[in-house]
Amino acid sequence: MNPILVIATNNLKKGREMATFLDDLLFELKYLTDFPPQPEVEEIGASYLENATLKAVAAAKATGCLAIADDAGLEIDALNGAPGLYSRRFAGEDTPWPEKMSQLLNLLRDVPEAKRTCRFHCAISIAGPDGHVQHAEGICEGRIAYEMKGSYGFGYDPIFLLPKRGLHMAELPPAEKNLISHRAQAMKVAREILKSLRAEL
Repeated sequence: MNPILVIATNNLKKGREMATFLDDLLFELKYLTDFPPQPEVEEIGASYLENATLKAVAAAKATGCLAIADDAGLEIDALNGAPGLYSRRFAGEDTPWPEKMSQLLNLLRDVPEAKRTCRFHCAISIAGPDGHVQHAEGICEGRIAYEMKGSYGFGYDPIFLLPKRGLHMAELPPAEKNLISHRAQAMKVAREILKSLRAEL
C-alpha cells in the first residue's frame, strides 16, 4: 500500500491542479476534505513560505500523514507588490473573483502597458508528522491585462497576461499552464523532494 500524501488545501481547484503533478509518485493522494472536520488555518505568516508551512504542518499534525501545502499571490509592481500576501483577501475574502479583478483593473486604468509588470509567486512546504519541513518556490512573470479573458484556471488567471505568448493565463489549457506557471515551477522542485522522501519510506 502506498503512503498517504495530504494536499493541504480547502480549494479543490487548486488541490486538483497540484494533484496533476503528483499522481505518478506512488503516494495515495488525499485532500483535507477526506479528514473532516479540519479548521481553516489562519494565514498569519509574513511570507508565502511561512503561510505554506503553517498549513502543511497543521495538516501533517492533524492527519498523522505527510502533507503538502502552498501559498501564492499576485504581485503588481505599480501597486508596490499588492495584493501579494493578501491576494485571496483583496477586496474582502468573500468577494467574487471577477469583482476582485475588476477592482484591480480599475486601480490600474491609467497605468501604461510598460508599467503593468507583475508576477505570480508560489511557495510550497512539505511537512512530515515528525515536524520536519522542506520547501520549494516558483515565480512566473507577466503583465496585468486591460480586460479579463479565458475560462481555464482560477483566481487572477483571467487578467494575467503572458506577453511572449500573447495570451492570458486563463486562456491556456491546464496541460499547457502546468508547464509554465509559478505553481508548476515550485512543484518541479517539490516532486524531487517527494521522490527522495518516498524512497526512504
